Amino acid sequence: MTTAVRPFRPEDLPALYDICLRAADAGGDASARYPERDHELLGAIFAAPYAVLEPEAAFVLDDGCGRAVGYVLGTGDTAAFVERFRDEWLPTVADRFPEPAGEPGTPSETMAVLLHHPERMAQQPELAAYPAHLHIDVLPDFQRGGHGRALMEAFLGALAARGVSAVHLGMLTANAPARAFYDRLGFHEIAVPDAGELTYLGRATS
Repeated sequence: MTTAVRPFRPEDLPALYDICLRAADAGGDASARYPERDHELLGAIFAAPYAVLEPEAAFVLDDGCGRAVGYVLGTGDTAAFVERFRDEWLPTVADRFPEPAGEPGTPSETMAVLLHHPERMAQQPELAAYPAHLHIDVLPDFQRGGHGRALMEAFLGALAARGVSAVHLGMLTANAPARAFYDRLGFHEIAVPDAGELTYLGRATS
């Protein structure tokens, strides 16, 4: 069977949760870091809300048998997405993943804080010139086959067709292979003070 990039379909949603978890540890499987009850937590932050709220900007890598094994998704308007995340998405998952009462002490609690504070996505003024943002993940067995580039081209093309001028992303600074991938695609670093363990990158959509 031949892999191919195609638009997201609602029946892909369970696969998005799985891919998000299994590619979250610098491209590798992060499931050992989270208890089984929280295996959908990362997807509830970084994957599912985009596919549900903005499906026109979601694309998957199909393994040739209808199964999604990678994705790229995001939003063309980060500020508007933050409002929809809080108003429309968060109420559907907040009870499953409550915000910790004090300082987070586990990976799950750290992620739950991110879930409950979507405003963090629009707080860096240095990103204002890059109104869109994205997340891209491919299962380990399908990485390094040119699929990431194909996914990104589909996403950037969709944004450009909507008149969105530029996009940004945040990546773990320590993930050198990911940085090399983004560099090859023409992304450049955006200086964001106090970015912690993240590096922000951006580029024009066309």
